[in-house]
Amino acid sequence: MFESLKKKFTGTIGKISDKVTAEEELEAASEETEVVKSTEKSESPKSVEKPDTKPVDDRSSETESKVEDGKKSGMLGFLRGKPNETDEIKDEKSIVKESSELETPISDETELIESETSEKSDDKSGIFSFVRNKTISEKDIDDILFELELALLEGDVAMDVAEKIINSVKDDLIGRKIRRRSDVTDFTRDALKKAISNILDIESKDVISLAENAKKSGEPLKIMFVGINGTGKTTTIAKISTYFLEKGYTPVIAASDTFRAGAIEQLTHHADKLGVKIIKHKKGADPAAVAFDAVEHAKAKGKELVLVDTAGRMQTNINLMDEMKKIKRVIHPDLIIYVGDALTGNDSVEQAQKFNEAVGIDGIILTKADADAKGGAALSIGYVIQKPILFLGVGQSYSDIIEFKPEWMVEQIIG
Repeated sequence: MFESLKKKFTGTIGKISDKVTAEEELEAASEETEVVKSTEKSESPKSVEKPDTKPVDDRSSETESKVEDGKKSGMLGFLRGKPNETDEIKDEKSIVKESSELETPISDETELIESETSEKSDDKSGIFSFVRNKTISEKDIDDILFELELALLEGDVAMDVAEKIINSVKDDLIGRKIRRRSDVTDFTRDALKKAISNILDIESKDVISLAENAKKSGEPLKIMFVGINGTGKTTTIAKISTYFLEKGYTPVIAASDTFRAGAIEQLTHHADKLGVKIIKHKKGADPAAVAFDAVEHAKAKGKELVLVDTAGRMQTNINLMDEMKKIKRVIHPDLIIYVGDALTGNDSVEQAQKFNEAVGIDGIILTKADADAKGGAALSIGYVIQKPILFLGVGQSYSDIIEFKPEWMVEQIIG
């Protein structure tokens, strides 16, 4: 149910998250490179001078002098107790070796610098895995929301509704500060939920409370069903009868669609199966008279509600619309419910507008909602005529009807 809408909204959440975080990560990576370069430059070692081949201290100079003296003095120098030449040379080599060990080889120094640079780069990678106080701009989301708007229009969402959703999401997202990718996802999901909730936020009517109040007053609750041919209006009346029977109320059905003989037979079949009283006249009788008789029967028998079927008619058929207005004048219904086919999308929205203009609609029932993959009608119809959806038909059996809850639909398409 509503798979298309769900796919569109889920895709939008992912696209916005990807785009916002991808741009930030690119910027962060660029800044990271600059920081690393700057660090390497500021911490690069001074030029390392090659070790001087000359003796490293005064002792080496002294040794060299003694060697010269030894050469000159020869055996005399040895007899006088001076070290011989061989010993002096050994001492010289030892001193030079010790001096070399004190110096850090160039290759070792270079490895140390590279190691320090790598460690600093690793330290920064943790920081750049976060989105650092990024602010969502219109540039980040404009193209994606434009795509969403087109997708909604293709999914039979009314233009006014699509525009309201897009503007609401923009208002909520632009200027938001985020720190990590999950923030973008959460903010986008919340913005879409809020936008859809506002679309569906129309004061509804609790039909059970209305029936209870009618019972206390001694007057039956009168519900009149209108809509065009083929929307499942007759079957819907049978489902609503089942709904009230399960709640402990006793309905009576008025077969006021006298325009079509098959409608009377069909409604009689449903009433007999449910054990519900049906009031009917012959084909071509006055529909208003049938409705009036049903109300009088309910009063006399103490039944809590009257469900009035009307002839399916196109909203452009002026004569049949006038006949429906007459029924309204005669019985003064407490509720007029438009029954629309969810699969017809924007056509159903347009039809509801015409019926609302003609007789005034108090609520909506959408049939075949279980087969509606797009969901455009369910999202749009109530907002366009500012009337609540009361029930959804979700199957073929008498119990396949559910009360419509805005939060339920939000959960269905956003999750």
